Amino acid sequence: MKIRSKADLAKLQKSGERMLWPAVPRITVGLSTCGLAKGGGATFAALRKELRRQKVQAALAAVGCSGLCSCEPIVTLQVPGLPRLTLGDVSAADVPQLVRGLKLNRTPADKMLYTSARLENPITAESRACGAAGKKAGVSFAPADTGLAFLKKQKRIALRNCGIIAPASLAEYCARGGFQAAYSALKKMPQAKIIAEVRRSGLRGRGGAGFPTGEKWAAVAAAPGKKKFFICNGDEGDPGAYMDRSILEGDPFSVLEGMLIGAFAVGARRGFVYVRGEYPLAVQQVTAAISEMKKAGLLGGNIFGSGFSLTIEVEQGAGAFVCGEETALIASLAGGAGEPVGRPPYPAEKGFLGLPTCINNVETLAAIPVIISRGGAWYSRIGTGKSRGTKVFSLVGAVNRVGLIEVPMGTPLKEIIDDIGGGIAGGRKLKAVQTGGPSGGCMPARLCTLGADYESLTAAGAIMGSGGMIVMDDRTCMVDVAKYFMGFLRDESCGKCLPCRQGTQAIYDILESITAGRGRVQDLTLLKEIAAAMSQTSLCGLGKTAANPVLSTLRYFSKEYEAHIKSKRCPAGVCSSLIRFSINRKKCIGCGACRKDCPAGAVSGTLKKPHAISAKLCIKCRACYEACPAGAVEIR
Repeated sequence: MKIRSKADLAKLQKSGERMLWPAVPRITVGLSTCGLAKGGGATFAALRKELRRQKVQAALAAVGCSGLCSCEPIVTLQVPGLPRLTLGDVSAADVPQLVRGLKLNRTPADKMLYTSARLENPITAESRACGAAGKKAGVSFAPADTGLAFLKKQKRIALRNCGIIAPASLAEYCARGGFQAAYSALKKMPQAKIIAEVRRSGLRGRGGAGFPTGEKWAAVAAAPGKKKFFICNGDEGDPGAYMDRSILEGDPFSVLEGMLIGAFAVGARRGFVYVRGEYPLAVQQVTAAISEMKKAGLLGGNIFGSGFSLTIEVEQGAGAFVCGEETALIASLAGGAGEPVGRPPYPAEKGFLGLPTCINNVETLAAIPVIISRGGAWYSRIGTGKSRGTKVFSLVGAVNRVGLIEVPMGTPLKEIIDDIGGGIAGGRKLKAVQTGGPSGGCMPARLCTLGADYESLTAAGAIMGSGGMIVMDDRTCMVDVAKYFMGFLRDESCGKCLPCRQGTQAIYDILESITAGRGRVQDLTLLKEIAAAMSQTSLCGLGKTAANPVLSTLRYFSKEYEAHIKSKRCPAGVCSSLIRFSINRKKCIGCGACRKDCPAGAVSGTLKKPHAISAKLCIKCRACYEACPAGAVEIR
């Protein structure tokens, strides 16, 4: 069906509504990368088989990541007339009982995470009942309760459809208000007005730099010449970060609609989605979505009968971290080495093939349809100060509920960790939070009252970055953390400029020496001097910010550096050269767990007798420490 008019779009929307709210139960399984990794594929296959075997009529669909990554595989049950149930940790073995319960309208209480009577839609500001009005009598489904802490303090704009729609279903996307914004933009709004709304929203680039999106669009629109390009930057390379991947896997149409609006606003007629090759599912879903848009006339010539034409292609990167930098990405897209070039001129003036080019991050583009639909003023009321709107974070590390979250800018870090993340895992103490990816900073627990916004994080010596948030407990060595990130950045440096190429290696070597017990007091001054030289003279952002992990840990955890250097001691018990393992004979119960798990045969002892560790044979792998149920293995 070709979409040319508002009526055509309404027909597709109605078709999608019948798919999202069918007359029979609708069951979805999260089959994003996290869901597949936890066995979601087997759960989906078991559901398809069991529904057929038990002769249950239901609509079964695969959806993207809902954000509750710690509870995968995620299954939702939506029975007409009843609240929508979200279930967690549903394995293939659980499916027969789940389907039997569905026939009897019974809740699998042990798997239930939360229930919701309505689904919110930020595009239209409406909520929709998950089933027919009213609740069936005599059933044991739980009453609606939207108070799940993980979701309660979130505001999902970029993630609005993830975990709800089938990623490649154009009809389901339109049922949630999809392409209404694009229709309004192409048919009713002058390009200058579109840019003005984006400016009014206060939206800043979510890829890390935080440059105002409206200003970038205005610069490209004002650039001379008729041939321009529009690029979506999906080259997400931060360790522990998966915001862009999850959006591309779960809701690619939102990004493509954002590109369509942006390309029209700046006058570009050719676009690219640049995705790293390590994201095969994201590539698959975006490619499928582009194909659906072509069939519907939403890509190609004369879109919506507006006279505007746009083609979009998917290009895969080779996985170089530096290609997240826009000039390196352009070089890679053109077939060259992924190396940055000096600016100015900026890509807005001279980008891909030497022509004006607009580059926006995945999350940035996913927010555009909402901004056009609701207005820039509405979006700007969310957030704080100069940090407007919401931000998606991948919350990982030492928290009870790791996952993908979206919160208003300025939400305190402590609130994110405690209320959304469920606090520190294992009852440990919060030690630090690292934001901004490998080039970000590590902030101590006492600063976690700060809001998650550009200004607050920058003032504290960290950065917003693309949205990685790594939580660390009291067992973390901050010197070792700095070494890890410097090792990553050293390996990912393109090597084009000397400050980054030599600086990352030099800093890593000093940190390696410190963690091995060979550190000197003067090394601390040397680290700061190298960091200053790199930030002032490196060619691109990777080199300019590479020393942030070192500078922030020196600033807030200087005593740990001093302990490593002066006392030859690792307070966290992590650096293997500075620790030894022993068994407290008074605590040892002689269970043999440590001896069984030791890969080096360093533990000796007989059953029910105190054991011992040979310092000569011990490889300091911590296996005995983790295995001991009595806490008898001690790190000294």
